[in-house]
Amino acid sequence: MFTVAKEKLEQLGAEITTREIRQQPELWEETIEGYQTLQTELAEFLAEVRKQAQGKRTRVVFTGAGTSQYVGDTVVPYLRKHGNIQEFSFESIGTTDIVAEPQEYLIKEEPTLLVSFARSGNSPESLAAVEIANHVVDTIHHLSITCAAEGQLAQISKSDANSFLFLMPARSNDDGFAMTGSFSCMTLGALLTFDQTALAEKQKYVATLSSLGKEVLARENEIKKIVELDFDRIVYVGSGSLSGLTREAQLKILELTAGKIATVFDSSMGFRHGPKSFINEKTIMFGFVNNDPYTRDYDLDVLEEVRGDEIASGVFAITQPGERNFSGNKFEFAADAQLLPDGYLALAYVMVAQTVALLTSIKVANKPDTPSPTGTVNRVVKGVTIHEYK
Repeated sequence: MFTVAKEKLEQLGAEITTREIRQQPELWEETIEGYQTLQTELAEFLAEVRKQAQGKRTRVVFTGAGTSQYVGDTVVPYLRKHGNIQEFSFESIGTTDIVAEPQEYLIKEEPTLLVSFARSGNSPESLAAVEIANHVVDTIHHLSITCAAEGQLAQISKSDANSFLFLMPARSNDDGFAMTGSFSCMTLGALLTFDQTALAEKQKYVATLSSLGKEVLARENEIKKIVELDFDRIVYVGSGSLSGLTREAQLKILELTAGKIATVFDSSMGFRHGPKSFINEKTIMFGFVNNDPYTRDYDLDVLEEVRGDEIASGVFAITQPGERNFSGNKFEFAADAQLLPDGYLALAYVMVAQTVALLTSIKVANKPDTPSPTGTVNRVVKGVTIHEYK
């Protein structure tokens, strides 16, 4: 798909999605450039957030709906290890949960920084979550990480003294139905903002990511061979930040195939506790393998177990090489690349998952750019009534 002519892709209804997956390594480099431009202002904003907390830890709530929520799910485990946990606590809560029951998720007396992820910034829940947080929480600040400069969320952020706008590269505002570059750029934006790792090291991470992303594009035929297997079910498992990533990986399959392929996601260890019963002879399983040696063993154990069961149509590790490696089939990145921690590694792995979803959509005769044939599911959610909160 990544080398197919534009005219052919348009005939397949896949030109937009293919282009937007392909351009991500470039967008990641643009994202860190944007971060460096804003770094001083962003640091001053976060310093003011800490100051107004008056010695309390500030609750950082990452929020969004669907894929935008999964950004938070992906970054939180990493930031609990590499973020400033002395002054911040990190949580991921969907806007859909906050809006539906604010008092179960927002705490009046706790200083809170609401970090809103949004591709368009026009989803009703995104806007309502900001308004409700302002109403419920005494000491509230907002950081909007969004892809659309003209979106309502960005406009609100520009006009509010207690808000800061971190705008992603313009091309990350995906035109396609499924969020691809928007997800990976917002994930990277959040990591760059809250990861206490030195900037020079983060620059190396992004350079490595760009290289790994380009490797995915160059090795598309290997992924195509996997998709050619006989399957109608897909499983994704992982640990830490890669457990959060499994939600986004499975959603791409559901969206781009319009539900023709059934999916399950779980943590590597959690998968045995019931969800493993999902596997039959028409299932393929992907494991996102962590580079932390301790965690890696658990990721590999479950893949070896399912492979040994000899039921699934295929079991595949998505991995960088390590001291211990999967004995079965794998999409393994080149050995000369820097080994990345799971928060950043998620971006390279999600490109593999996005490519699986793209090729599977074509396989089931769907159109990736407009995958909902009935129009009942939309690029920006419709039909949501926001009720007045009192």
